[in-house]
Amino acid sequence: MSRKFKVAILGATGLVGETLMEILEQRKFPIEELTLLASKRSAGKRLSFADKNIKVLDVAEFDFKGIDIAFFSAGGSVSEEYAPIAGAAGAIVIDNTSAFRYDDDIPLIVPEVNADSIPEYKNRNIIANPNCSTIQIMLALKPILDEVGLERVNIATYQAVSGAGRSAMQRLSRETAQLMNAKGAEGDLSRQFAFNVIPEIDVMQENGYTKEEMKMVWETRKILSLPKLAVNPTAARVPVFFGHSAALHIETSQKISADKVMNLLQKAPGVELVDGRDPVRFPTALSHGANNDATFVGRIREDISHPRGINMWVVADNIRKGAALNAIQIAEILVKSHL
Repeated sequence: MSRKFKVAILGATGLVGETLMEILEQRKFPIEELTLLASKRSAGKRLSFADKNIKVLDVAEFDFKGIDIAFFSAGGSVSEEYAPIAGAAGAIVIDNTSAFRYDDDIPLIVPEVNADSIPEYKNRNIIANPNCSTIQIMLALKPILDEVGLERVNIATYQAVSGAGRSAMQRLSRETAQLMNAKGAEGDLSRQFAFNVIPEIDVMQENGYTKEEMKMVWETRKILSLPKLAVNPTAARVPVFFGHSAALHIETSQKISADKVMNLLQKAPGVELVDGRDPVRFPTALSHGANNDATFVGRIREDISHPRGINMWVVADNIRKGAALNAIQIAEILVKSHL
């Protein structure tokens, strides 16, 4: 009989927590017992999993001893406090926050890209899940890197409001309803989600980039093991519920044709190519990204302004592949090859 594992989810009542449960059940992850955790405010709620009704426990009162794998998705400060406790108790933490992504001794993993770094979890019993935008970008870049190398990556992301949590989705719904019913907008128009594009996500840094933008720089370099790779990001919030989109403008070390890139991406794990030229076909957040597991790539073309440039459009569900699915894929490799 195959071994089954004791699994915990911290942040079970949030969007990512709910999606973790959904995907664990869909993929028939070998669970012996599932424990759901949250802050005291959400403790006591009951959630459904595999025909069971499970009570959410207060993490402050929980002993992680005996837990094999713990998925954390309750915010950076919570992870900073409880991930070391869980790791010391023997649980392997797969953390979906930015709390540990930039620690040299903690692996930052996209399974299709750098699964060979997963054994480094033994340093502190923690594995970091990258930022949602970074994950989908890595799937598109890795085949090109392996084939011809990378010199520079310009990124512009168009990010769904679900990336800011359930409250942001509710806000977009409320604002849209108000405006469609001629009730007018409230507050600062530059921060309005509905019918707007906001070129600011997370806090502004001293260099004029936001933290969300700098995450893509730091994480891309770490995951690809290219500490000097030139990465130039812009991140914007758009009035979409699910699915982040990214425009990539890549400068390669050696020239590569758009046809060759399409051939590489057709074979790339986790990627689906959507690039019909006649009739024109391309992926969008709504048509392809939302509620799907793959990362979709289209609009592949050679850059008319650079002799070694390639442009493309990359779309993925930010809550599924950008968070929950990526974490579960890490766990699947753990239970198959390391536990």
